[in-house]
Amino acid sequence: MSDDLLAQLKEMSTVVADTGDIETIRRYSPQDATTNPSLILQAAQQEGWRSRLADIARQSTDIDDALDAVAVEIGSEIAGLVPGYVSTEISARLSFDADASLARGRSLIERYARHGITSDRILIKVAATWEGIRAARQLEREGIRTNLTLLFSFAQAQACADAGVTLVSPFVGRILDWHKAQAPDTDFSGDKDPGVRSVRRIYEHFKGHGYRTIVMGASFRNIGEIQSLAGCDRLTISPALLGELSETHGRLERRLMPIDAETSAPEPQDEAEFRWAMNEDAMATEKLAEGIRKFTADQRKLEKLLGELRQDVSQAN
Repeated sequence: MSDDLLAQLKEMSTVVADTGDIETIRRYSPQDATTNPSLILQAAQQEGWRSRLADIARQSTDIDDALDAVAVEIGSEIAGLVPGYVSTEISARLSFDADASLARGRSLIERYARHGITSDRILIKVAATWEGIRAARQLEREGIRTNLTLLFSFAQAQACADAGVTLVSPFVGRILDWHKAQAPDTDFSGDKDPGVRSVRRIYEHFKGHGYRTIVMGASFRNIGEIQSLAGCDRLTISPALLGELSETHGRLERRLMPIDAETSAPEPQDEAEFRWAMNEDAMATEKLAEGIRKFTADQRKLEKLLGELRQDVSQAN
């Protein structure tokens, strides 16, 4: 076996590429790939996509139609390169609208079907708000698998497990960012990293209570965080950190071990309990809101790009 860290990590955890860049996915051969509005925007700005985006803009009925068409176009190409899941995110603007999130999730699956991609290959990414989790619960009941993102708290993770979602993506690096801003002189290295500790708590709780929801660490700031979570179900990793792992050699120690369920699951949270827990967690509340705003800002940039392409096509005709 190779002694580079990426090869060893693949023996312990399912490695997922956190990118929409096709060449990166070809290079590192991940099992799955995740996208979000920011990553779709990055991919769409690459020169090789411009003519295809122009075609999509010309054929779309409106900007929302174009946005989903772009996400599915990129996702379908990625699906031809990875054997596992491709995660595609619904609009961040729908984070507090369960019915609209449901409709958008169903629509994305229908679009993938027209590309020949079956629903078992796709994870619909939804922000882990109360409304997003309710929408995900219904999608799962309909056989549509979901990935709950922008997850910063144990309360969010518990609600997702209660809802029976396929996968959760707790954000390691953004949790660390918040704590470093609050206490810049504190040592958060290694096992003291609050993002790492959050994922470990979620992993051990899910496994110890027999939840089937997959835990996928996300939003890493350095390979040390990844090494500290070796053995987690899945880890979604940016191109830069995939490259660093592949170029770093040494022994990788498994840090998260398989756990047999010992106790039954606790009673599900109700809405009031969930909202109170979030209110009591300043970090989770602030980072969730910030994440939704950032994804929406990048979505607006993509909308502007597609709008310009629609206008160019219209003028050319």
